[in-house]
Amino acid sequence: MDHVTLNHEASAGDTHKQVVTTLPTEVVQCLENARFLHLATCVDNQPHVSLMNYTYIPSSQYSSRPVIVMTSNPTSKKTNNMIENPNVSLLAHDWVSHRPPTQGRRPSGGSPSPEFRSSLASLLVNLNTSAVSSISATMNGTAQILDRGSEEEKYYREEHLENNTFDSEGNAGFNSLASGGAQPGDGGREHFVAGEEVRVIVVHIKDIRTSDWKGGVKDWVIETEGAAPQVNGV
Repeated sequence: MDHVTLNHEASAGDTHKQVVTTLPTEVVQCLENARFLHLATCVDNQPHVSLMNYTYIPSSQYSSRPVIVMTSNPTSKKTNNMIENPNVSLLAHDWVSHRPPTQGRRPSGGSPSPEFRSSLASLLVNLNTSAVSSISATMNGTAQILDRGSEEEKYYREEHLENNTFDSEGNAGFNSLASGGAQPGDGGREHFVAGEEVRVIVVHIKDIRTSDWKGGVKDWVIETEGAAPQVNGV
């Protein structure tokens, strides 16, 4: 496969940003398909990345700007980081992240080499490694930790709970909860979303950058305008 080189100006610069009032269609699709997103916080030049479950809300009575809703333990590192520095980055992609097979078996484990796979296993691996989308999306914004007991917190918590539903077998609905002690049967929903001590976090998206497997980069800036309340693009 030929080496693909990123265009320096497009990759490192920000001179060609497009101004939009809503998230681009491809970014919405990415958010609707992705199972989790990565939340990056930073304090004292020490970055911290967390795997998060989330709810995307294009607009509401509380914000005309697109927002991402998450929940967090009040004593977690990411929560403390956001209190000190509310500027965050979010990375979402719906590419399947299965590790491709290597030429030989790795001493430390990893994917088995092809000779250890049946034809059915190889078919499943090929299906699993197929990309659902051609982009990943990085979103920058400001994190707001909502006041406990406020109407705004109640609204976003309810939307987040509704968006994280689980069937009787414990399988996730639209967006499943990130792991980290989740209990079978509800995916940890009652503990990690509905728990009284859990803080509701809303990230107000300011700008977006997408990149594709060919090295193409696009930038957008969100311009706030009034919009009808929506949830998950509906």
